[in-house]
Amino acid sequence: MLYFLIGFMGSGKSYTGRNISELLSIPIIDMDKYIEEKENRSIAEIFEKDGEPYFRKLERDFLENLDPNNNLIISTGGGAPCFFDNMELMNQKGMTIYLNRSKEVVMRQLLKGIDKRPLLKGKSEDEIWAFYDSKLSERKSFYEKAKIHAGDLGYVEIAQLLKSRKL
Repeated sequence: MLYFLIGFMGSGKSYTGRNISELLSIPIIDMDKYIEEKENRSIAEIFEKDGEPYFRKLERDFLENLDPNNNLIISTGGGAPCFFDNMELMNQKGMTIYLNRSKEVVMRQLLKGIDKRPLLKGKSEDEIWAFYDSKLSERKSFYEKAKIHAGDLGYVEIAQLLKSRKL
């Protein structure tokens, strides 16, 4: 089964995915890292040179090419569920887990990693707080289509939840 971790940037998709992968002995693919390796450049460089629409197409291609018969954890990019019909595709192909973390948890991460996030580049702390509110309100309806809403559960609890569902 494919397990898709979705949620806002800074919600811990990569971190949670790596740890669930280890606990459940299921391989993980970090979508952003996969795209960076395939393109041989960073997400920031892709955004800068080719723009967001090009990047979103790369995400879509990645999702379309996943075999639902594989047993994988996929840590998606924060915007991946919100373009094309990606959320529906992920729900068809596997189990979607929404890391709907509290604002404080996410903001702590965003403020630590501004330089790594193209959509935050050049923004002040106040602008990032406003960006979070605005962007989350745009994306929330997509995220909420996930089959599991994990809230602030840690990776151990999420792994136990997945195991208990015998997925």
